[in-house]
Amino acid sequence: MSKVTLLLGGNRGDRELLLSNAVKAVTKRYPLLFKSLVYETEAWGGIAKGPFLNQVIQIETKETPMVLLAFIQKIEAELGRMRNDHWGDRTMDIDILFWGDDVINTPELTIPHPFIQERKFVLEPLKEIMPDFIHPVLRKTIRVLDDECKDISSVQVYKK
Repeated sequence: MSKVTLLLGGNRGDRELLLSNAVKAVTKRYPLLFKSLVYETEAWGGIAKGPFLNQVIQIETKETPMVLLAFIQKIEAELGRMRNDHWGDRTMDIDILFWGDDVINTPELTIPHPFIQERKFVLEPLKEIMPDFIHPVLRKTIRVLDDECKDISSVQVYKK
């Protein structure tokens, strides 16, 4: 069994409902190990407009990364995801952040996710559930990566 860490989030439509439905869809198939709080975060990358709701979950699977990738892309599509603008507005985005301690580099998939260390909206919920996890490429804990991150975007625990 592999422990897989996912980031889920979106900034279009009923953000709360879409996030909840995405978590339910993933955890219907895979056992949930951990779940962060929900965070409201500024859009990142200069394309998207409006705040996102983001959450990190950790699941367990016997499947391959490509099988999980196909499954989460299906969930994104079912929740209205359109792939028009890179880093643009979306109803739902599900990223594979970590696959245990594995390092995977294929044309379709890079794990660990290549921008973890640059994004507060990823690091804050990660720090909540796994602060001492050591990034398998950068060889630093999530806590240290968060401390070193230069991203000044707003990341707040979401209050309904």
